[in-house]
Amino acid sequence: MRITSKGQVTIPRAIRERYGFMPETDVEFVEQDGWIGIQRTDSSKPHAIDEVIANLTGSGSGALTTDEIMELTRSYSDDA
Repeated sequence: MRITSKGQVTIPRAIRERYGFMPETDVEFVEQDGWIGIQRTDSSKPHAIDEVIANLTGSGSGALTTDEIMELTRSYSDDA
């Protein structure tokens, strides 16, 4: 990774997604024991529900196929 002439770097996608660095996120740099880190500022931290949803993404068991789920949904709505 290289710093541009404007002092910019690209945060890798996996890190942006894992830590919630989305567009317009306010961040700050933290220096400690010779290391520099980046963290969201308090005003940019997601709400608790956003963190729950992010942690649940991709956590399905896969026991049912999409077609089976759609059939269940359709049969439920027909009963109503």
